[in-house]
Amino acid sequence: MIALLGLVMVTVFLYLVMSKRLSPMVALIVIPVIFAVLAGFAPDLGSMVLDGITELAPTAAMLMFAILYFGIMIDAGLFDPIARGVVRLTRNDPLRLIVGTVALVAVVSLDGDGTTTFMITVSALLPIYHRLGVSPVLMTGLACMTNAILNVVPWGGPAARAASALRLDPQEMFVPMIPALLAGLATVFVIAFGIGLRERAKLRTRDLVPAGAAGPPADGPAGGAGGFDVLAPDRESLRPRMLWFNAALTAALLIGLIVGVLPIAVLFMIGTGIALIANYPRLEQQRTRIAAHADSVVAVVSMVFAAAVFTGVLSGTGMIEAMAHYLLAAMPDGLFPFFSVIVAVLSVPFTFFMSNDAFYFGVLPILAEAGAQHGIGAMELARASLLGQPIHMLSPLVPAMYVLLGLAKVDLGDHHRFAIKWALVVCAVVISAGFALGLVTVH
Repeated sequence: MIALLGLVMVTVFLYLVMSKRLSPMVALIVIPVIFAVLAGFAPDLGSMVLDGITELAPTAAMLMFAILYFGIMIDAGLFDPIARGVVRLTRNDPLRLIVGTVALVAVVSLDGDGTTTFMITVSALLPIYHRLGVSPVLMTGLACMTNAILNVVPWGGPAARAASALRLDPQEMFVPMIPALLAGLATVFVIAFGIGLRERAKLRTRDLVPAGAAGPPADGPAGGAGGFDVLAPDRESLRPRMLWFNAALTAALLIGLIVGVLPIAVLFMIGTGIALIANYPRLEQQRTRIAAHADSVVAVVSMVFAAAVFTGVLSGTGMIEAMAHYLLAAMPDGLFPFFSVIVAVLSVPFTFFMSNDAFYFGVLPILAEAGAQHGIGAMELARASLLGQPIHMLSPLVPAMYVLLGLAKVDLGDHHRFAIKWALVVCAVVISAGFALGLVTVH
């Protein structure tokens, strides 16, 4: 009965989230509470949820201060020279433009926020795509693939969810994955280079579009008047004199994260405090910068604490163990040595057809428990579940993708026709690299 209730709970959760009947945060709280009561665990509900909150508090703190830190860096203008440099380096050359798109997205994606990354990319590069007569579909497809790879950083969405769902250390989970992710990023650069050569050859066969002839109007996506131009050169938050200090602080923070000198949450707390004091010393300025990113912080951190209800009920009621038992019984023993590889391969369609919330909070805990009963660690399965992420940003369930397509005025069908085949290639490279590095193994 417990296994059946757990299966129904996960199914109801997936349905309500994927059909948009409920927001993920509401579903993560309400659905497990209802099923815990139905299963007779109402007296233990409070302790189960508090145990989950205690486990996830460090992840919530890490996400909160990572979002604030990178938001402050964008506000202060740390990424502005990179964007302007990419624009200058294009030199009316489609090859430089397309490779530069991947480079720009890769750097800005370090903030872990796809929406901000796409806004910066469109603001900086869309007019050049129009001027050179290069299809913006190339920009949107490459931007999604690149951002999806970089979004696996510990303060990004999927890694934080995987760590929260399985109660793992995000830093320990992420660092060994860096070479595999770099292999995926290198693959995107190779794809961009090949496409850029093709577009350069096309340009030689036609006259250059006159500057401004095909570009968007001044109040459109690249004009900045629409309210989303985060690269506006006259914004009040800019701190050009602090550029090198901010760059050094960010480099030190990332090095400290990889080396592990302090827990990642502590690193970002210290970094945020230093960044605020150095860039915005007055109290009113600090309040304004924090308030500017409050929506993003609340949305992400509230999701983590809501996940504590879901994972707490799954664990506390024994639903995970019961469902894993039946999964083990149904799966041939000959496949279990390949279980982590199977999870990595399944993560490709799962992360495309499901939201990250549905997959990492609803499916991954069941897979992890099944693996645990066969001697496969949760850390290995968490990493395996992240190897299919290069396709996730193309999912129709990702709001940031619609922001990108709307700003670039690109049709979803055209976007998918171009990008999905290349994203599958990148997923294959990342999974293969993960296998070669021992992130996923045959037991």
